[in-house]
Amino acid sequence: MTTEEVRKLNEEFEVKSPEALLSWGMKKFGNKIAISSSFGAEDGVLIDMAVKIDPKVRIVTLDTGRLPEETYAVMDAVKFKYGVKIEVFFPSAARVEALTREKGFYSFKESVENRKECCFIRKVEPLNRALEGLDAWVTGQRRNQSVTRTEVGKVEVDAGHHGILKLNPLADWTEERVWNYIKANKVPYNKLFDAGYRSIGCAPCTRAVKDGEDERAGRWWWESPDHKECGLHKPAGK
Repeated sequence: MTTEEVRKLNEEFEVKSPEALLSWGMKKFGNKIAISSSFGAEDGVLIDMAVKIDPKVRIVTLDTGRLPEETYAVMDAVKFKYGVKIEVFFPSAARVEALTREKGFYSFKESVENRKECCFIRKVEPLNRALEGLDAWVTGQRRNQSVTRTEVGKVEVDAGHHGILKLNPLADWTEERVWNYIKANKVPYNKLFDAGYRSIGCAPCTRAVKDGEDERAGRWWWESPDHKECGLHKPAGK
């Protein structure tokens, strides 16, 4: 898809509902589009919307091997509520074994480079496999989640994954709007949100946020905010 075509799609869908973009993508790409879900709040909203458009929507997720128990619980809650199939991708056992044998279980706290290495093994490489053969994927990124996401478009060309399209239907939503939808539609959600968490990843890399902190302050909280991406998403223009 050309830059001009993407620009026009962004212009069109910037003023339309998330459901409109989801419907367009699901009709255009059929079985070649999937929602990539970490079962955060936004992902629950997208799954609820998508199932109402097509109950056979594809959902892929990454099990890093270090997820909180509450994340597995919400995975099952979503599966049973909507009757969907969840395609789970795991990291290479050999690479995880090699990393922990060489550097231990907490090397990711020693440097940004080490943390990105862990994220690559546990998340980025499995996502690469999850997206193989797809023409588009759907994420729950929002512009006001963090300083690394302020320029997220509704429609993007994902150069990191062979130029497939990335759709971000909730890019212009606020956190409040996400939770209003969850409550109104009784969407299953991770119970860690009730304990002060606002963004949830691997258990050792996630904590509840403090008053006045932004949504993703609890992710890799020992790092500078402008580093807080795992490699699944590259900031616009980077």
